[in-house]
Amino acid sequence: MVLVSLKQAELAFGDHVLLDKVDLDIHSGERVCIVGRNGEGKSTLLKVLTGEVTTDDGVIQRLDMLSMATLQQALPEKVDIPVYDVVAQGLGQVGEDIARYHEETHKGEHADLNLMEKLQTRIEANDGWSWQQKVEAIIQRLDLPAERSFAELSGGWQRRVMLARALVVEPDLLILDEPTNHMDIATIKWLEEQLKQFSGTLVFISHDRAFVQSLATRIVELDRGHVYIWQGDYLSFIEYREKRLEDEATQNALFDKRLAEEEKWIRQGIKARRTRNEGRVERLKEMRNERGARRERQGTANINMTSTDSSGKIVFEATDISYAWGDQPQVAHFSTIIQRGDRIGLVGPNGAGKSTLLKLLLGQLQPQSGELRVGTKLEVAYFDQSRHMLDGNKSIADNVADGKDHVEVNGQSRHVIGYLGDFLFPPERARTPVRALSGGERNRVLLAKLFLKPCNLLVMDEPTNDLDVETLELLEERLMEYQGTLLLVSHDRAFLDNVVTQLLVFEGDGHIDEQTGGYSDWEARHLAKQAATKASQKAGKQQKQSQKSTPKAAAVAPAPAKPPAAKKLSYKLQRELDQLPEQIAAAEARRDALAATTHAADFYAGDADSVQAVLAELAAAETAIEQLEERWLELEEMAS
Repeated sequence: MVLVSLKQAELAFGDHVLLDKVDLDIHSGERVCIVGRNGEGKSTLLKVLTGEVTTDDGVIQRLDMLSMATLQQALPEKVDIPVYDVVAQGLGQVGEDIARYHEETHKGEHADLNLMEKLQTRIEANDGWSWQQKVEAIIQRLDLPAERSFAELSGGWQRRVMLARALVVEPDLLILDEPTNHMDIATIKWLEEQLKQFSGTLVFISHDRAFVQSLATRIVELDRGHVYIWQGDYLSFIEYREKRLEDEATQNALFDKRLAEEEKWIRQGIKARRTRNEGRVERLKEMRNERGARRERQGTANINMTSTDSSGKIVFEATDISYAWGDQPQVAHFSTIIQRGDRIGLVGPNGAGKSTLLKLLLGQLQPQSGELRVGTKLEVAYFDQSRHMLDGNKSIADNVADGKDHVEVNGQSRHVIGYLGDFLFPPERARTPVRALSGGERNRVLLAKLFLKPCNLLVMDEPTNDLDVETLELLEERLMEYQGTLLLVSHDRAFLDNVVTQLLVFEGDGHIDEQTGGYSDWEARHLAKQAATKASQKAGKQQKQSQKSTPKAAAVAPAPAKPPAAKKLSYKLQRELDQLPEQIAAAEARRDALAATTHAADFYAGDADSVQAVLAELAAAETAIEQLEERWLELEEMAS
């Protein structure tokens, strides 16, 4: 079933054409990723799908009674209300009534009874109580702190709340614009699983290649106003795109050769012009028009790093260093040696201490205990995720060149406008104030400024945010060629796999685990370790149950002359002990069946009362298993 259909859609902002006679259908049940370079109009295309932006021409058809929900790239600011209210607002007016009623019920004896009566009447008139159950169900499903203020939450948790707000209306079409920005890896993987369980249609924009590979069933590339559709995953799309661009380049070269031949013919002497074929002249005019209308693909950023002398062999040596913010440990008794040429990724949840460790190493903070030795001949370049190095009121050129006309690149003087062209900023754009730039453009400005500085220690804190895939891949290539020491904080799993050779994994409470390899290497080891631990625990439990149900073998050694008197349970307790293994097994089977039910893709789309009943039964099953196991251990000790 087609939910939204674009036929010959056209849209331009001034001379910049975003959609050029685009045909696109969005089908039910698919997960579509919109890809393309920064500035191609991906976010605008999402707004066309929702009706927020009207096209200049063409036909847009939407299924009757189609329900849509969106998760915007930017998070709302200054929203100092409870999470419950934010989620309920996704339901419109009835949601606001539910939120106000919820607020009054928590006031106890100070509640406004007249207001509650009015709200109750409006809620009942709009079947609001069933929607209230859905609000509570989605909050429980996403494990949200319902009574906490939205403004107090981290960016990752705020995105969870906004996702709940979008999902609570149970939309047919869910639209997400860069949903993984500023999320840590654990939250990104959590989001992947939530979206895989979503039963509706998903259209999203993302530059996180691992996220796209895991989630997308169809890729739509927006390139110079046209869409190119690939039915398949992201890795196969990359091969298709490379082949398409190669074919395009070949066709353009052949066309240009034919055009040059026709131009040569038309410029022949007077005699040739007298006998020329008028049809051929008309075809030449058409070829000129076609060549003039051709939109060349935007060039690739030319990122080069300024080299300097090597540092000493030891870059940092930390011995039992610790640092805490108040009572929250960020780095606890950490020791390591970082050597010249190491390529280290720092991974872990937001707020776990990654940026704190970088600041300790760079001398911006001092360890509260332990010793930190810094190596010699260090030339540091630091990419700050908050972009504090940029002045929003100054132009791109003034930010990069500090008000000068020329910059020095690898010992050679270059005009700043020419240098910024390497980072895809045309001359007219180079004079634009930084405050008017997109997130991706600001990142490119920061890279342009950073790579002017000679360095043998490159420290990068979240450099991949907002960069399009092609600029991201080029940055990867340059970092892999970099001969100095690299410290990289990133939540982009593919980027980490391609760039670093070892990891510092922040596990919480200041504990940092050192691992070799990239993120996928560590994840494989981590999952294998978890599986082994789970298998060991299960085997131990089964062994205990087997020992309990199997008679003890007769002792080989001769019995002592006076054996100690064995403890003997009463008939009632012994019978209870004998029955416990079967009771535990039955309880575990019931628990597993309930868990399987909750993992179904459409489980939370069902009746709210039924959902709550199953969740309550699952919790009761878990409690019953714990009680049975505790009783079994207690009777085992009595019998031993």
